[in-house]
Amino acid sequence: MIQYKKAETTDIPILMEIRLETLQNVFNLSSNYSFETGLIEKSREYFSSTNQTSVLAFDGDAAVGCATMCYLDVLPTMEHPSGLRGHLMNVYTKQQYRLRGIARKMLEMLINEAKEKGATEISLDTTTEGRPLYIKCGFTESNECMVLNL
Repeated sequence: MIQYKKAETTDIPILMEIRLETLQNVFNLSSNYSFETGLIEKSREYFSSTNQTSVLAFDGDAAVGCATMCYLDVLPTMEHPSGLRGHLMNVYTKQQYRLRGIARKMLEMLINEAKEKGATEISLDTTTEGRPLYIKCGFTESNECMVLNL
């Protein structure tokens, strides 16, 4: 039976392991790919911050999934009066555990917390593989914003 928990700072080594596996998977990197030190340090630092919540899924002692909600405070608007927005990242389930509802359960936990915190919008970037899950959870395509990559 899969168990779920909100990650704590003591879980950062597990979060980092899954984060790097996620990046390897999404970007088709080899299992021995050497990540830049800065990326590793900033990721570790981010997981210890209070402007995010991560959820872990376990099968016994083995972590099999992770999802993170990053919180952003922006200037309030008429549509988003609290100014608090969420951005989903690092949603990942190990290959052999996919299609069992694990990612959906982690998303539901994070979405419920975002509602409780007063967030009025949640955004995300997705792979083609993940898109059907997000649609089932109520996410829609948006043409609302533009992006400048620096």
